[in-house]
Amino acid sequence: MPSRRSFLILFIILSTFSLNSFSQNYRSPSKSLVAANRSSSQAIGIYRPKTAPPKIYGKSAIVIDANTGYVFYSKSADQRRAVASTQKLMTALLSLEKGHMNERVTVASTDTQVEPSKIYIQAGQSYRKSDLIAALLVRSGNDVARCLARHHSGSQKSFSFAMNQKARSLGMNNSNFKNPHGLTVSGQYSTARDMSKLARVAYFHRTIRSITSLKKLPFRFANGKRKTFNNTNKLLSRSPYCNGLKTGYTNASGNCLISSGKNASREVIVVVLGSNSSNIWKDSEKLMNWSLGN
Repeated sequence: MPSRRSFLILFIILSTFSLNSFSQNYRSPSKSLVAANRSSSQAIGIYRPKTAPPKIYGKSAIVIDANTGYVFYSKSADQRRAVASTQKLMTALLSLEKGHMNERVTVASTDTQVEPSKIYIQAGQSYRKSDLIAALLVRSGNDVARCLARHHSGSQKSFSFAMNQKARSLGMNNSNFKNPHGLTVSGQYSTARDMSKLARVAYFHRTIRSITSLKKLPFRFANGKRKTFNNTNKLLSRSPYCNGLKTGYTNASGNCLISSGKNASREVIVVVLGSNSSNIWKDSEKLMNWSLGN
């Protein structure tokens, strides 16, 4: 039987070995943290433009990495503004989240009682919901927006409540929506930053992304008439990077554009609000080229 002294010697040897092993493998927590956080953008693989951002005319703007939400550029991004038809992205998102794409939607007379732009659907006509969502996003019909809103929630007011609930769930805490189409009404607003949050979700919704990338949309009316709608987003033809999203305009909002773009593995969302007809495409294209073409 080993003596008590032998056990003591063995204990000392094992303890010494453990301490030496620990000291060889231990690294200071502060050094580890410094190494891990040397660059947050590098740590998550974000490509950052190498040059200064271009000057734009638009009163409010933001450029973000579509995958991470990382902000590359902002200009008055938290300023509350009318955002016009760009908020139809919310209308489309809510419509897609409830029911089925191929369900039938019947037009009510109240749906048609709205200012243009309209595609002039008629009361009593029936459409597949997917066709109406496509017309909403490509041609930006306000009558279509009202039709989808009523079908979703029963009334325009109830749909506005649903829009704001969804906005809060997306972290859009500086927005208040009062209708599904974006026509001017007191107390309705959002910001470039909030709309970029909505745009990220819309961009990664496969249906919205595929629809908003279309330059032209063949549409068949319930009475058999056929028409091809041109996408209101001219950046699809101007920029080699642009692959979608939504335009907007009212007198109160000015020209607005939420555009998405991709170059290889890099993807961005560009939001420009409060521009004008001669600068909205230039503003958006400059920011997209800067963020993706550098």
